[in-house]
Amino acid sequence: MGRRSGVLEFAVLGLLRESPMHGYELRKRLNTSLGVFRAFSYGSLYPCLKTLVGQGWLIEEPGSAPEDATTGSLAGRRAKIVYRLTAEGKAHFEELLAHSGPDAWEDEHFGVRFAFFGQTSRDVRVRVLEGRRSRLEERLDRMRASLARTRERLDGYTLELQRHGMESVEREVRWLNELIESERAGSDASRSGTGQSPGRDRPQRKQNRTEETDGPVRQRGAPRPDRSDDTTD
Repeated sequence: MGRRSGVLEFAVLGLLRESPMHGYELRKRLNTSLGVFRAFSYGSLYPCLKTLVGQGWLIEEPGSAPEDATTGSLAGRRAKIVYRLTAEGKAHFEELLAHSGPDAWEDEHFGVRFAFFGQTSRDVRVRVLEGRRSRLEERLDRMRASLARTRERLDGYTLELQRHGMESVEREVRWLNELIESERAGSDASRSGTGQSPGRDRPQRKQNRTEETDGPVRQRGAPRPDRSDDTTD
């Protein structure tokens, strides 16, 4: 599968594994649950659905005709086609879920894979998370090396933009570290089906890093002045 079309096919199969839907419902779910697909249109979705039907992974079924809002009549209203996952489609999707190779770590595919982690086995989740972390750590090394070579030639705004990009990657690496730690500890086993995010109940980590600002520097975690005499509005 091509990377972009492969990601869309994976997402469609995953959503239809939850329940049958017609095309408009699928598009809404792709937009609301998987924001990466906001740019996708019916022009992209329906050829994908036809391909999956041709592969035998989906079947088309006639849905109920929508009711006319003004007359309440069904006459003249075209029934929407409902797409249902076949047994072969479910087996194919489970094969895709078991895949933890480099494609699953890339920027575009990782977010979609993560959205279906609830249907993915823990060992695969850990491999995907570790692969993503490894890929980002490699990216950080390249960014730091590039910044070290070009720092003196960059103006202040370009330098700040590069720093911002590095900080974004560093934040994701920290997030991945927490998820991997949670998965390895098996702390998500008791949350199955609760809708609670992994690591939601972890205690907040204390940070003692110093903030660099234009104003006075305050050490994070330092005690605040006693405000017991303050009055409130």
